[in-house]
Amino acid sequence: MGIGNTGWVLCAAALLGSCSARGPADTKLIVAAAANLMDVLGKVGTVFHTKTGVEVIFSYGSTAQLATQIDNGAPFDVFAAADTEHVDSLVATQKLTKDSRAIYALGQLALWIPEDGPAIHELKDLAGKNVRFIAIAQPELAPYGAATVEVLKGAGLWDAVQPKLIYGTSISMARQFAASGSAEAAFTAYSLVLHEKGTVLKIDSRLHKPIEQAMGIVAASAHLEEAKQFRSFLLGAEGRIILANSGYLLP
Repeated sequence: MGIGNTGWVLCAAALLGSCSARGPADTKLIVAAAANLMDVLGKVGTVFHTKTGVEVIFSYGSTAQLATQIDNGAPFDVFAAADTEHVDSLVATQKLTKDSRAIYALGQLALWIPEDGPAIHELKDLAGKNVRFIAIAQPELAPYGAATVEVLKGAGLWDAVQPKLIYGTSISMARQFAASGSAEAAFTAYSLVLHEKGTVLKIDSRLHKPIEQAMGIVAASAHLEEAKQFRSFLLGAEGRIILANSGYLLP
């Protein structure tokens, strides 16, 4: 489901679980969320709705694309990014409220090979002839994509692997390339492949800069109180448990 012609992909958290609570005037909170959060925020939104009666609608995309939409006045209430840079930039231009800025999670990068894929046991195996295509997120759009490039260069594999790379506009699209057979392997968020069949290799976090994921409340939000409630929930004990159980490290 889209909004206008912008192509925002919306996922109503209420569809992922039955909730009977009703919020004030059936308030709907719209959260712009980095694509690596597609699985975990469905769980967060369902529990939050049950506790508060506030329905949460998520608009997923790459961090850079969502930041541009917020800068252009998109009607979001909260921004959950995959880095700190885009949040800090929007705070600096007063698009996000300064006091709402917080790091809510540390992302983990993973290499996923579907169960019918080639035998890949370590990074250097990606240089083998049995691997034709490797999917990653565009590094200029997605922090996980930038981390992937950093890992491959640091491992001395860039020259051998770079011709094999195919790029998705988000980390979830990189995963989809591998799931559809368009690539033999994908660098993606660990949270997105935590329960997938096949081989999942968590990348040593020391091989790239920390993937600090920050959030903030949109200054022009018409639902500031509900946005503050959502922020508090995600940063609180229940939110942290959901994040930790979904493949994230905690700050």
